[in-house]
Amino acid sequence: MNIAEIAKRANVSTATVSRTLNQSGPVKATTARKVWRAVTELNYYPNSHARALVSGRSRLIGLIVSDITNPFFPELIRAFQDLATQKQYDVLLTSTDYLTARMTECLRRMLERKVDGVAMMTSEMDLGLIKELSRRNVPIVFMDVGQMGPRMSHVAIDYGNGVRQAVDHLVALGHRNIAFITGPLDLHSARTRRQAFLDGMRHHGLAPDRKMLREGTHTAEGGEKAMHALLRLSKRPTAVVCSNDWTAIGALHATHAAHLDVPGDISVVGFDDIPLARYTNPPLTTVQMTASEVGATAFQALFRLIGEEAVEGDVYQIPTRLIARGSTAKPRRR
Repeated sequence: MNIAEIAKRANVSTATVSRTLNQSGPVKATTARKVWRAVTELNYYPNSHARALVSGRSRLIGLIVSDITNPFFPELIRAFQDLATQKQYDVLLTSTDYLTARMTECLRRMLERKVDGVAMMTSEMDLGLIKELSRRNVPIVFMDVGQMGPRMSHVAIDYGNGVRQAVDHLVALGHRNIAFITGPLDLHSARTRRQAFLDGMRHHGLAPDRKMLREGTHTAEGGEKAMHALLRLSKRPTAVVCSNDWTAIGALHATHAAHLDVPGDISVVGFDDIPLARYTNPPLTTVQMTASEVGATAFQALFRLIGEEAVEGDVYQIPTRLIARGSTAKPRRR
């Protein structure tokens, strides 16, 4: 089966069929409907490899995330893939598990598959491979980290504003002894959130003890372990800000296991506002960063670069805001 048979069935030229199937040029709506009707009737499936050879594009784009098991990322992936499907792109999805070595492997595979562009929704970075992508003129969209330049755009999440809102919220409730569970500190985004916490505390004239800063892993297990350490302190915190919701869920579990009440004995704040956050016990106060907005923005930024609508990269800002729920309250007097 080839496009000549479709053209004959639809009574149009092969060039019109090609423009319709590839969305590569203007075709009247009535003509396009005739072409697609012929495609359906003839049960035609285009040879994507042949189309790639002719067009010079694979119509394949890479999407790299940090942890596919983290509930934040499935929302991001779905939004990204929905838009990709609308634009007739296939998505090559990989997860790094927060390991730079795995990110390197992911990028190499994508180069081998000749992807039209890559969205790196992760903080892991291999500068050598980034340079290689740039040398090959492959469009790239970064999240959190990455240089700006030709065919490179950046999705920037306002971590600072979100973490400061969390600190402001707790201080307004009367908390002074506030702890912070970070993500892995080899990640730029984790260091950014940690610094925002310290700046927020200093803004209120507060200086947390070093013991109040615990490194987590952006997982529930890491949050649980860090919270256990905080609860063993002779002067335990009255509130804890967590680097993400998954960490906060682990912290909640540790608190309940210690037979302490949230928020009566200790308040807990997360970051991300994953769907599960509203169903924890109690519902989690958290900083909202809409994953679907991040995914949609990343695809749109990449699509503009692939289509050369934007040769020089742009910065796309993702806002954050605090969502107050049941896991925070005024501290009890001790």
